[in-house]
Amino acid sequence: MNQSSPDPGFDVVLLGTDIGIYALARAFHERYGIRSTVITRVVGGPIANSNILDIVDLGHAGGRAENLAALERIGKERKARGRTTLLLANADTFSRMLSEQADWLRQWYVVPAVDAQVLDTIADKIEFARLCEELDIPTPRTLVADFTDADSAGWTPPEVDLAFPVVAKAAVGARYEGLSFEGMQKIYKVDTPDDLTTILNRVREAGFRDRFVVQELIPGDDTAMRSITAYIDQSGKATLLATAQVLLQEHTPLALGNPAAMVTTPFPELMEQAERLLTHVGYRGFANFDVKLDPRDGVMKFFEVNPRIGRNNYYVTAAGANVAEFIVTDLIENAPHEKVVVRNEVLYSVLPIPLVKRYLSGADLALLKRVAKKGVFHPLKYPDSLWRKAYRLTAMANYVRKYRRYYWQPTDTGF
Repeated sequence: MNQSSPDPGFDVVLLGTDIGIYALARAFHERYGIRSTVITRVVGGPIANSNILDIVDLGHAGGRAENLAALERIGKERKARGRTTLLLANADTFSRMLSEQADWLRQWYVVPAVDAQVLDTIADKIEFARLCEELDIPTPRTLVADFTDADSAGWTPPEVDLAFPVVAKAAVGARYEGLSFEGMQKIYKVDTPDDLTTILNRVREAGFRDRFVVQELIPGDDTAMRSITAYIDQSGKATLLATAQVLLQEHTPLALGNPAAMVTTPFPELMEQAERLLTHVGYRGFANFDVKLDPRDGVMKFFEVNPRIGRNNYYVTAAGANVAEFIVTDLIENAPHEKVVVRNEVLYSVLPIPLVKRYLSGADLALLKRVAKKGVFHPLKYPDSLWRKAYRLTAMANYVRKYRRYYWQPTDTGF
């Protein structure tokens, strides 16, 4: 559909600013001709100067209170005009806010928020590991560094009974995202016990008072990573399952681990395990899993689940399963959607393909070349505005600079 399409009878409001928000807006525009409203405190390049978005800019001071005030104002305006409005987010902090404020927000919006108790279970990497063990779903061995009492004079980082190197990260991303300190990373690859102590002390000094997980490092490069996207409707049934093999991840400190190039490929066992876990806990809505193939035993091991559709959600739409349709069928039309298991092979990449090729060899390089012949799908490559075309090309060129700085020599990252 396009901008001249008939009114679908509902509006869409999105919270955020990254490429995943634009990908969601694009999905709604492609399928329903909708021009989405985006509430943000930073008008970043992925959403700037778009003909398919209306931006509500809260400015850098915009926090939780300002977001809720804007949502109330916009919600009241839409309701006064008789509009049904769907409210979506795609970041841990916003997912948490929608979950906690769902009852209040439903005065004006259709809110696909995850139940708070379910969110507490699956968004917590420690609880997630426990749940996987209960359901016989493989995960890396996981230990806990608890900062709850880190203000105590005698607090010291715990000793870790794991072979180094290890991986360390916050148990709940939403409680870590707001920090800022020198050397801050989303995920840490830690080579020695002394390095781990240094990192944990920095996190403590930055004011973090929750928990970190320290996991065994699964060997292998980016190509061992897998992504799973699922949608569970309001009746508790999985209506969408999609998987992909990652070819290359981002390697800048605050984006480390985000897939940057991937090929949609069906992994039936992963789909079954993801569906089993989500239905077991009573999950509703979109979820995105990170999984890695362990070359030591050939087993796919689940790292975490994100209680949202994920930054790279356009790989699902590109493969022929427009993500907007599953939400609309479920929450706007209140109808069942047939179960879709994505089997198409498509290449999703925000990187220049020559850059991706630099890090691949053998079967992975052959896969890239074969699937690339069908086309390369970039979420920002859309008939929108000339400014955006220039931004996309500039952003792709900048990735070369980023990889040259952070990951120019292909190495075993362990993520």
